[in-house]
Amino acid sequence: MTKSSRRTFLKAGILGAGAVSLSLLAFERFGRKRRQLPELMGALTPSADLTTGLPLLLLPPGFRYHTFSWAGSRLHDGQQVPKRADGMGVVSQTGSRITLVRNHEMTGSSGSMGAVQDSYDVTEAGTSTLVFDSASEQLIDSWVSLSGTLGNCAGGVTPWGTWLSCEEAVFSPALNHLAKPTRQLFWDLENAGREHGFVFEVPAEGVARAEPITAMGQFYHEAAAVDPQSGIVYMTEDISPRAGFYRYIPQQPGKLAQGGRLQMMRVGNGIELRSRMPLREELSVSWVYIAEPEQGFTPGNRSGDGVVTQGIEAGGTAFIALEGCAIHDDKVYFTSKSGGRADAGCVYEYEPRREIVRVLYESSGHDIVSGPDNIIMSPRGSLVVCEDRLTMDKAGQRILGLDAKGDLFPFCQVNPAVGGKYGGHDLRDTVLTSEWAGVTFSMDGSWMFCNVFNPGLTIAITGPWQDGLI
Repeated sequence: MTKSSRRTFLKAGILGAGAVSLSLLAFERFGRKRRQLPELMGALTPSADLTTGLPLLLLPPGFRYHTFSWAGSRLHDGQQVPKRADGMGVVSQTGSRITLVRNHEMTGSSGSMGAVQDSYDVTEAGTSTLVFDSASEQLIDSWVSLSGTLGNCAGGVTPWGTWLSCEEAVFSPALNHLAKPTRQLFWDLENAGREHGFVFEVPAEGVARAEPITAMGQFYHEAAAVDPQSGIVYMTEDISPRAGFYRYIPQQPGKLAQGGRLQMMRVGNGIELRSRMPLREELSVSWVYIAEPEQGFTPGNRSGDGVVTQGIEAGGTAFIALEGCAIHDDKVYFTSKSGGRADAGCVYEYEPRREIVRVLYESSGHDIVSGPDNIIMSPRGSLVVCEDRLTMDKAGQRILGLDAKGDLFPFCQVNPAVGGKYGGHDLRDTVLTSEWAGVTFSMDGSWMFCNVFNPGLTIAITGPWQDGLI
């Protein structure tokens, strides 16, 4: 891959499978220890954070890292850094200045994290923008770039250099007088005054115009990936027991807010793909229209799954708990976190030009890695997977790689011996058991950025990257 094509590849946030054999994701059963994986980049050993001095991570020899923008500290605009750092992407890079947009998956309504005049609602979620200088290895700027949203989980970088921030939460103030829907049972949304469950676009500079792109649907959004050729946006939905895989066809590519049509994938004659996994069999694909994409709450529906219900009633296919979504070489890849006969996950490959989909991998258990969440291809040819374990044992979660030979290997792990406190956070109660999220690379491939979801912090890692690996 040329440097220019690699830069485009990374800017679009895409996943390149290439020759990668996706025999990934045979996950861990409850109560069973994680199987040891070959340490292809060298033995993981405790490494001190250059910011705090704490041995937070295990890394291969020669790698170093900085943590920054911890929850509870201050952004450069004076606002407090929110908790729950989730999806993230590099949206621009000028010289050594690398700009990232980071989601915060908050679900309350006690007040927005940004300025009131810039906020969509009084809900607590949104995005913060971080500018990291790779020459000085310091965070040089940061600010709230979207506020007043709800449960911003994942999303995706666009080819034109913005971030699509997706709400993985559906809410309507029209239901406030009723008993709370099951998925909102523990959410403090009594003060929320606007509809939620949408996609918002965040620029690389400044603050977003906090208006939802309602034509992209009101549902439990997870990830988004834009086809750089057609401008079509593919989206996953993280809900159980029925989730949809969607595409948004904009009226004008690159101008998503100007309107478009939302469709849901139909596989074969509308078969369900929640547990029935015909491995590697090519299945035909068609698409059904969502008649009312803005109606997450259809008449008589209080659970917020009105869009997927519309799609299934129109003949669409029901998946379960869809997570990552990315595009490479005219193919779209997406994952189901708990799909398959073992409820352990699977990976799909969809070819838009041929209109076929296949299951590349179905996990048969939980004994290697548990809960793949955010996923991306490294500039050096390995798939990079953030771990969000589905088991009770969550200690010391990992970032893993899958090389072109199909070998799964650990690259980074939260140090199981981490302890003490930092910034008011008990590290054993937060960092040790937290999921990884938001993995992304600088456009020159020299830095990896990732988030520790709880309490919420960002990490920049660099070192002796290896061709064919990470």
